[in-house]
Amino acid sequence: MGQLSKKTPALSLLIVGLLAWLLPGAGHLLLKEKKRSIIIFVTIVLTFCTGLYIGSIGVIDPVGAKPWYVAQIMNSPMVAALGHLTAGGGFPAYGRPNEIGQIYTSIAGLLNLLCIVNAVYLAHLNRAKMAGG
Repeated sequence: MGQLSKKTPALSLLIVGLLAWLLPGAGHLLLKEKKRSIIIFVTIVLTFCTGLYIGSIGVIDPVGAKPWYVAQIMNSPMVAALGHLTAGGGFPAYGRPNEIGQIYTSIAGLLNLLCIVNAVYLAHLNRAKMAGG
């Protein structure tokens, strides 16, 4: 990370953010924050999987529930693949389980968005510390 951040600071921040989106906690792992990375990964994946368990895969609906899908897509690009599967309507989810599942999966996505921002900010602070000290 040190060699890359000296040459292209904006690119290094982009890489940290992209890694944090591809796999929850990967941005922090790149910054050598192993414990924080594991906690982020476990928390976000368990929250997302709990939402899928409660409401089925049908809670990921890019056609009928766009606002929820926008929050869900912040989990990982894998949500886009799941959304492609469910776009045909072959996995219906109704009632309270659907609502609760959407809430859980969306909260996991928004939590990952916060972790992405945190990873990019920590990378920026590390870069500033290296340049100033």
